[in-house]
Amino acid sequence: MNTMSYKGYTAKIEFDPDDNIFFGNIIGIRDTVGFHGESVTELKKAFGEAVDFYLESCAKAGREPNKPCSGKFLVRLDPELHSRIVAEALKSGKSINKWVADILAGSLHPRQV
Repeated sequence: MNTMSYKGYTAKIEFDPDDNIFFGNIIGIRDTVGFHGESVTELKKAFGEAVDFYLESCAKAGREPNKPCSGKFLVRLDPELHSRIVAEALKSGKSINKWVADILAGSLHPRQV
């Protein structure tokens, strides 16, 4: 999946060969925010404008914009795996949260914009 990020929001990018345009939608929020462009340059500009317009519209309406992510998520694990994670975190001198965050961050591809 191709993505772009701006001001903490991420959009999924696709290409429509029939209309010969790139189009995108912000993912991870309840509201629907879309944009398009005929070139990568136009697409990037339209994405920034869409996010800015969304944030301005929310401010004018007096409501909080949807946040892409809260920074928290719950993961259910097999108890044995949970115990192994606790042990590895302790061995590394890190909290479970820090250890898991470091492992997850290390498994991601470098950020692309």
